[in-house]
Amino acid sequence: MKDFLIYKDYIGSVHFNAEDEVFFGKIEGIDDLISFEGTSVSELKESFHEAVEDYIALCKENNKSNEKSYKGSFNVRIPSEVHRKAKRLAIMKGISLNQLIQHAVEEEVTRESINLDV
Repeated sequence: MKDFLIYKDYIGSVHFNAEDEVFFGKIEGIDDLISFEGTSVSELKESFHEAVEDYIALCKENNKSNEKSYKGSFNVRIPSEVHRKAKRLAIMKGISLNQLIQHAVEEEVTRESINLDV
C-alpha cells in the first residue's frame, strides 16, 4: 500500500479525513509547508501536481532552492544489542561504525529506489 504520490521527483504524503470526506497531503522533503487536497483520488492527484508546479514557480521567482538542504548527519536510535553487534562487525571489517551504517543505508536506499522508481 502506498500512502504517497510522486510527481517531478517530489513526494506528496496522502491522508484521508473521514469526517470531512477529503483526501489531503503535503509536499515532503522541502523547507516550506505546501499542502493539497481533493475529494477524489483524481482531484487529489491534480491538486498535488498543481501544488508542485506552483512551488517550483515560486522558488524560481524568488531565487530560492526548491530542495531541502541536509547536513549529512542524523541520530539513529537502535536497540543496544544491535548497536553492539554493529560495532563488532565494523571492527571485524576494519571500518568505523559510521562507515558500516553509511554502507547499509546506501545499500537500502539503492535497492528501494530501484523497487519504487524514486
